Amino acid sequence: MKKILIACALFLVVGAVLIVRAVRMPSQFGTFTGAPQAEVAALIARPQDFLHKTVTIEGTVREQCEAMGCFFFFHSGKSTLRIDLAQIAMNAPRNNGRLALVEGQIVPYDRAYQFLASAVKFE
Repeated sequence: MKKILIACALFLVVGAVLIVRAVRMPSQFGTFTGAPQAEVAALIARPQDFLHKTVTIEGTVREQCEAMGCFFFFHSGKSTLRIDLAQIAMNAPRNNGRLALVEGQIVPYDRAYQFLASAVKFE
């Protein structure tokens, strides 16, 4: 009887692990092309220099969209850069406080600029 209970418990644990792995959201969206690295501070300070040029940036996810996770912000000092994920991950997992590597382009947005992501990887 004891062996049957141990076997059932083991079966349940293995099954639970497999279910969690199957439903877990991916940590990467889109395909990275190897674009050159740029600094978030430079993009914020001089967005016209990077307009429509594909670059890779890295930062900590802040203020992610609560509804679907389709955008978040990178901060550099007191300035912020909006990262739009809508084209690659309309329903991204919530990653506030985690590091993210993002490839994309600076584009005009609401009298300012935003970073339109073509690939993102949450670390």
